[in-house]
Amino acid sequence: VQLQASGGGLVQAGGSLKLSCVVSGSIFDINIMGWYRQPPGKQREMVALISNVGSTYYADFVKGRFSISRDNAKNTVFLQMNSLKPEDTAVYYCNVQKFGTQSFNSWGQGTLVTVSQ
Repeated sequence: VQLQASGGGLVQAGGSLKLSCVVSGSIFDINIMGWYRQPPGKQREMVALISNVGSTYYADFVKGRFSISRDNAKNTVFLQMNSLKPEDTAVYYCNVQKFGTQSFNSWGQGTLVTVSQ
């Protein structure tokens, strides 16, 4: 499974960006799709997850501002980011996990989001 993330860039505080991650092959059997981020000088952290039945989970620091969604027909997971803050500056990575037989845990290459004051 290969993932290609896009949509990062430079935005002013209070602005919005939408990240996309296209997954090679069908995402129908993928259990969890998610977005993680790694701020400069810090460890990678979970941002948002979405299950194969559409259940979502958000880190407290993005609740109410970010929204994760998936389009199975387009093999894509999205992260809509609103009300961005400078502390949201990070490299954002998409991740997919399949459990059970033929399980895998795959990462995209990352896309940089920079939020200026």
